Formats: sequence, structure tokens, C-alpha cells
Amino acid sequence: MKKKLFFILTVAWSVSGSAQKVDSICFRLYTDSLKKGTHNYINVDGRLSNGKWRPLTAKEISFSASYSTFEGNELIIPAESTLEKVTVKAVLKSDPAKQIETTIWVKKKPDDEKLPKKDDILKQGKQEKKKSKNKSPG
Repeated sequence: MKKKLFFILTVAWSVSGSAQKVDSICFRLYTDSLKKGTHNYINVDGRLSNGKWRPLTAKEISFSASYSTFEGNELIIPAESTLEKVTVKAVLKSDPAKQIETTIWVKKKPDDEKLPKKDDILKQGKQEKKKSKNKSPG
């Protein structure tokens, strides 16, 4: 029984000793503006005490915003919003003194761009290939 307890304590001590502390946090935004009517992922990375970076989730970060709500790391901006920008704040739960804040603009133009379909792209590629074969050098 003593050997078992010693083993469990040794494992627990080595696991807790190898856990890295978050020294600082920063935003790593995937976009320069937020989209209305969608979930906007707000990425926060933590710099560990060993110098490595890792992404943090809502388990480690408390998110807040000047407008709208969060679901996990996702900020949801309603489609009918007339807001120009949103200030987002991230606070490290294990150390509330480590917090960051940024202002992100809200996209003004609608996403009504129609992307080409797979068949259209393939057809265009074949046409371009055909044209290049028909061109004679010089």
C-alpha cells in the first residue's frame, strides 16, 4: 500500500512539476474585421515559461466584449448590427493580472460575392490549357 501511495505521489509531483505556466497572452486574429451574422473565432495564444506558444480556449481565458456575446472563443455579431467596431478583452483565468484588449472593426460590405463552383473552375482550367496548346511560339 505504501509503495502504491508513493508511486501515485511521485507521478502527481512529476506531472505538476512539468506543467508550464503561462507568462503572457496575445491575440492572433485570423482576420482584420468581424463579420455580421456569424461566429468570429477570437484566437488567444499563451507564451509558456519554456518560451513556447500554445492556443488558449475559453477554459483558460475569460472573454468579454463591448458589444455582443461569446460562445467559447467565438464572438457572435448579429446580422442586423450597425456597429462599426467592437472592443474585445481576454483575461487569463489563472492569473487575472494577465489581460489584453483590442478593438476590431466590423466588416461593412455584405458577403454577397459568388464563388465559382468546382465544375466552373475545372472547365476554365481546360479552356486555358487548350488555348496555350493552340498558341504557337514566335
